[in-house]
Amino acid sequence: MGERRSPEGKKMTNAPNLMLFRKWDYSQVEVKDPGLKRVISLNPVIIPTSMGRHEHKKFGKSHVNIVERLVNSIMHFGKKHAKNTGRMGGKKQRAMNIVKSAFDIIALETGKNPIEVLVRAVENASPNEDTTRIAYGGVVYHVSVDISPQRRLDLALRFISEGVRDASFASRRSVEEILADEIMAAVRNDTNSYSIKKKNEQERVAMASR
Repeated sequence: MGERRSPEGKKMTNAPNLMLFRKWDYSQVEVKDPGLKRVISLNPVIIPTSMGRHEHKKFGKSHVNIVERLVNSIMHFGKKHAKNTGRMGGKKQRAMNIVKSAFDIIALETGKNPIEVLVRAVENASPNEDTTRIAYGGVVYHVSVDISPQRRLDLALRFISEGVRDASFASRRSVEEILADEIMAAVRNDTNSYSIKKKNEQERVAMASR
């Protein structure tokens, strides 16, 4: 028996210790980045799908399990301006199988809990600054701004899924291997990682606009 949390973050006692895909335990995973603690949900689930219950709730995605959010971002494999179209549009079971296989690869190569590896990758790939446009006197300026925790998480997942999509296009390697490599590279802060490159590029542009 283990501790379980409700979607609102409240402790639920006397609940079974649910394990992701009946393999990976949530109980020892902790979010170290204080800015992301409120938005990275580690609510234990066996199958990472909430059937879209959060869709019509403001900031509801903050209570969606982090693995499910990765699965949802992997589904955005379509056209640039119509992301839910194309070969992965709406195919959640296929995206879930990709993530499941990638987690098996991560566990074999690192010997660590893949949920914890994913959380570390998201923490490293989430940018802290961005730029916004401000019009003053008919002139548009780009100004550096801090990013909210929710957008930091959104961007990190977007960078990871974009890197997987670009690397898997016309490649002989499987998408599962590429996803596992991208997550492990982000954990190492490897500059060859697409998500780390995008984060550094965004923060460099923001720094120049201070």
